Order: sequence, then structure tokens, then C-alpha cells
Amino acid sequence: MTAATADIPGRGSFARGIHPAGRKSLASGAAIEVLPTPKTVLIPLSQHIGAPCEPVAKPKTAVAVGDVVGDVKAFVAAPVHSSVDGLTGAPTVTTLPNARHVAAIPIAAADEQALAGRALFDDLFGGDWPTRGLGAHAPEAVGEAVRNAGVVGMGGATFPTHVKLARNEARPVDTLIVNGCECEPYLTADHRLMLEAAGAIVTGSLLAAHAAGAERIIVAIEDNKPDAVEAMRRASEGTGITVAAVNTQYPMGGERCLVPAVMGRAIPTGGLPLDVGVVVVNVGTASAIAAAVLRGRALTHRVISVTGEGVSRPKNILAPVGASYGDLIAFCGGLKPDAARVVAGGPMMGFALAELDVPVTKGTSGVVVLTDSQLRRADETACIRCGRCVDACPLGLVASRIALAVRARDWDVAKRYHLPACVECGCCNYVCPAQIPLVQLIRTGKAMMPRD
Repeated sequence: MTAATADIPGRGSFARGIHPAGRKSLASGAAIEVLPTPKTVLIPLSQHIGAPCEPVAKPKTAVAVGDVVGDVKAFVAAPVHSSVDGLTGAPTVTTLPNARHVAAIPIAAADEQALAGRALFDDLFGGDWPTRGLGAHAPEAVGEAVRNAGVVGMGGATFPTHVKLARNEARPVDTLIVNGCECEPYLTADHRLMLEAAGAIVTGSLLAAHAAGAERIIVAIEDNKPDAVEAMRRASEGTGITVAAVNTQYPMGGERCLVPAVMGRAIPTGGLPLDVGVVVVNVGTASAIAAAVLRGRALTHRVISVTGEGVSRPKNILAPVGASYGDLIAFCGGLKPDAARVVAGGPMMGFALAELDVPVTKGTSGVVVLTDSQLRRADETACIRCGRCVDACPLGLVASRIALAVRARDWDVAKRYHLPACVECGCCNYVCPAQIPLVQLIRTGKAMMPRD
């Protein structure tokens, strides 16, 4: 244990994992810019884990930023809102990067927007954020505000945040971990948010802990971001929040790795952090909680990294939900001549895009553009049973056995080797000398495996 992690129960690291090249410097120094309002946005009605929303705004209805356009009564769900001032169109269908076909509502943006540019950024993140007196907000009221604002996990999982914050007497929570690790190569959106909106993150963390009943708050940041560690420590002074620099180790940002690293507690297979008394929220989610509770702002915009060797000017962009990947790339000067693949998310867990006319969602953390030379790959060969996938897997799964079972459609074997437990982090792919597409096969298996 180092001096940086001496004040947390865990050792600041987890078993196994990998250390891919970070390539963070492409965008880590780029201050957040606000995307000019697109002419149209397309709001998917399913941007979260849980029941999809139904449209509540009729076509040709004038809407303002934050107006609800889709909702559902299910508990595990989150409403979606307009991200621009404009006029709704007829519901349509869009295909998300993970190949899901979902209903969506197009909105034509008005020529004049009530909030744009720096005024929009300041409205969401700027100004003073209180750290005292937050107990005046009842825990149930915090959860209701978060639910009404449509806040979901912004680290990529998109689990409705109000569900995480709801108190459960059978499983009490003692610790809130605020995840600022951002372990995916290239991505720097959370890094910039901690530098430029630390106050909002701290206030949102205090509100989340109060709602969940957690007595302790730990902000965990990988030690390759010392400036973010320092910024969060300054913003947390006098609040009782602990800011810990944990090891730079992929996939540290995953809950099943972060909780053991910070708390020394192992999440059971098939379980949740709640099973070991912990709630985890992303730093972006924490800032959205603060904006929802104290400013009544819905989750309509998020910070997205647009980076990689194949894009002209890597940037971190505050963009409206529903803007297209093409809008973001155009704002960064377009693609370079040798650009070969656009990935929604990071290179380890992201999805390659077939086209750029696809809307970003609440869970979009980045866009990575890779070049032709980066994609050159050896042909797949037979598994040599070297065990490297097991050595790298943070959960200790035997990815090669699972993948072979999926290819053989042997679902009994796939389940015996815990196919559903895989978090698809990509460590196995990264180390496989046979170039077997292990994660892709596991994803296919999850989709095809018969439900019990």
C-alpha cells in the first residue's frame, strides 16, 4: 500500500487485469468545448438498463430543453428529455452502436436557443455548489429529483441512478465510491470534468451519500491523473470526503475491480456492490445529481471525448443527447485520410460504427477514431491453451472455454464457465496470441443463450 492509498481499506489494486497504452495525452489537455446546437437531434427512448420509455410528446409539439419526451412507470427506468428548444417529429426507429433497434423521437432545433455556448456549461456546472445544509433534502426527495431528471450511470452502464440511491434496510450501505478512474485508453471526458467541474461533483457526491445512507465517501481516481486528484482534494476540503489515487490498471473503472481495490471487499458472482455495503457512481453521474437536485436540470447533455489518431483535432465536448456522432466529428475538424474505424466508446469495450448518423446517448463517454495501421491484425489461429486469458481476466473466468462453447452452441458448458458473469472488458482479447475474438463470441453467446 502506498501513501496515496493508505487512507482506504483496500490496497488500491485488484487481481489480474492488464496495462494497455493509455494514449490519454491526445485529449487530456483539451478544455471542454460546447458543441454548437445541431439542426436536429434524435432522442432514443431507451437509454438505460430497464424498461424502455414510451413517447409522451406528440409530433409537431414545441419543446424546451428539459421537457419530458418519453417516460414509463416502471421502477427500473428513467425518463428522457429534449436536449434542445425545438419542434418534435413523428416517432421513428434508430439503431444504437450495440446494434439494438430502439424507438426515437426526432426534434428540429429552433434557430434561437435559450441556453448555448458557455452559458449552457455554466448553467450545468458553473457557479457555487454548497457542501453544507444538504441534509435538509429528504433522501426520498433526492431520489425523486434524480429520477425525474432521468439520471443514469454515465460511466457506460446506464443503470437508473435513483434505483441505486434507494435505501434498502435488508442491505444497508456504508460507503459511496465516486468513480473517477476512467481506465479506458484514450478517453478523457471524466478527467476534464474533474478539473473543470469539481464543485458540482463534490456536491452531487454528498447528496448521493445522503440519499443512500452512506456514512463514508471515497473518490477513486487512477494515479495517472495527478491534476484531477489534486483538483478533487481541493474541492473536497472540509467535507469529510476521501480522495484516493488508486493504481492505473485496466479495468479499474469496473465495479467488480474498483470495490475490491478501494474497500478490500469482493462482490459475489452475480451480485452487486450493494451486496457488500457499497454504492458506486461515476463522477459525471455525481455532477448530474447535483444539477438535478439543486438546479432542477434534467440529464440532457454530457461531456464526450472525441479522440484518436484518426480525427483531426481531438476534443472534449459538452454535447446534447441525440446529437449524431457525425456532428461531433465534424466539430473536431473531420476524419484524417487514414481514418479506418470509428468506435463508440473506448477501444476496449466500445462498438465499431457502421455509419456516423447515429445519436449519442446518456451513456456515450467517447468516440475513438483509429487508423488503418492500428487495425492491421494477424489472422486467427487455434487456441493453444496458454491460459493468458485466465491470467488477465479480473474475474478469473476462462474466456477461451466460454468462447469455444458458444461456437459449439453448448449452453450447458457456457453457463458452467459463467458466461453471464463476463463484464466484456476485453482483457482476454488484448492478450490472446491466437487472435480469437473472445469478447465478440461472448457477446454473441449472451444474446443467443436460451433463457431459463
